[in-house]
Order: sequence, then structure tokens, then C-alpha cells
Amino acid sequence: MPLWTCATCGAQFPDSGKPPAACPICEDERQFVGWDGQAFLTREELARKHRLVGRDDLGLTGIGMEPSFAIGQRALLVPDGDGCVMWDCIPLATDEAIHHVAALGGLKAIAISHPHYYGAAADWSDRFGGVPVYLHADDRAFVTRPYPAIVHWTGDSHRLSGDVLLLRTGGHFAGATVLHYARGADGKGALLTGDIAQVTMDRRFVSFMYSYPNYVPLNAAAVRRIASAVEPFAFDRIYGAWWGRNIASGAKAAFAASVARYLAAIA
Repeated sequence: MPLWTCATCGAQFPDSGKPPAACPICEDERQFVGWDGQAFLTREELARKHRLVGRDDLGLTGIGMEPSFAIGQRALLVPDGDGCVMWDCIPLATDEAIHHVAALGGLKAIAISHPHYYGAAADWSDRFGGVPVYLHADDRAFVTRPYPAIVHWTGDSHRLSGDVLLLRTGGHFAGATVLHYARGADGKGALLTGDIAQVTMDRRFVSFMYSYPNYVPLNAAAVRRIASAVEPFAFDRIYGAWWGRNIASGAKAAFAASVARYLAAIA
């Protein structure tokens, strides 16, 4: 029985003799169903049409798909002692990519910011012995391929190690999460935000949305909550969701300025 991947958002669905009737992530108001209707690819079709590439992205190894697929995010590998934490995920895992990650120390955990980036987390976990996949429990309803390695953590923070901390900020999703990496940016701290706080094209600010493709802004209370969640932590760098969409230095001041600019714009 094939596994199926949504062509619009990259979510993976369980073994089945036929494609799913619908993708609940795409039918949610934050996403969209493709103009030609819902489409799914088998895992094998996806692997034939795309490959994975790994390269440095501002000091962390990133892994992405070529040509770009679905939402187009790249995963990041955060070195953490005896292995790496994969931050966010992509819709495909290939033998070549697995060997590349193994050479970097392998995976000890996977942590994902929100349902749009769940991707093929089950495949990545399985290939590294069933490492835990940390998803916030507030987004449990959006899991399209349940599997035993999922850890549905609760509350506002969850520590993976002395250097890696997950923070529930909310906003884009109820369980929206960012990762604080204390050793990042040469010990000055880094924040990995996906698009919970979206690095803008000038790479000087971040911004916030409830829905990116449908252009629905986030309300002021939600933005203030995100700002409050990250305020206690030192960070000089922000890693966004796509290749190169990072703020290389001065990120904490840039974040504060971004919040003020955003709130002024929607006032």
C-alpha cells in the first residue's frame, strides 16, 4: 500500500489503496486547495520527481527539495551533543539524505513549528530508530499520519537539552512553536522561527500572519504574546523557513522593532 503526499502542502498520509478524499490541512482557512483540485503523489512518485539537497545555511546544515515542492520550506539540523535535532521537516526522506545526516551525527529528535511543516516526519524518525517527534498537543487534530514516535507536548515550553528549548508562541496556529538554540550564533543565541515569525525579504525584520496565502494578518494580542514568549531569551540570529531567509545578527533588536512596526501598521 502506498503512502500519499499532498501536492499543495506536503502533508503525508497513511498507507492506502487510493488517495485520500481530502487534505484537512489544505481545507483549513490558513491554507488552500489547489485550483485544479486536491492532488496527491505516492512517496515513490515524489522521489522520482524530486531530490534532496543539503547545504550550509548561515552555520547550520539545511536540507531542502529540488525542484521546490509544496510550501518549499527547508529543514535545519541543530547540533546537540550526541546527535542533531531536525527543526521543521520536509515531505521526503531519501537514502542519500539519510546517509548525509548520519555522517553529521544522525538525528536524536525532530521538532516542528506547526502543521504546515509536518511533512515526512514519520519517515525521518523511522530511519533513525524511531527518534521522538515533538509536536505541540494544541495542533493534534492536524496530524495526518499518526505514528508512535510523536510526543504531543503541552504547556508553553519543553526543554530538549541544556541548549535546545521549544517555546509555544501561538499565533499562526494554537500550538505554533519556535526553537531557542542557546549555542547558536557563536554562543550569542539563535531563534529558529519557521514562519511563526516570518523573516522579511529585506532580512532586517520579521512579520506575522494568520494565513500567508490568503493574506489574513495576525491580531495584536497574538503578536504581543509571541513577543512575550521570546523576550526572556538571548538571541542574536533568527533562522526563517526558507533558504537564506535569516537575520544574521542583531536579531533581538530587530524582533522588537518588528513587533512595534507591525502593531503600528494594524492599529
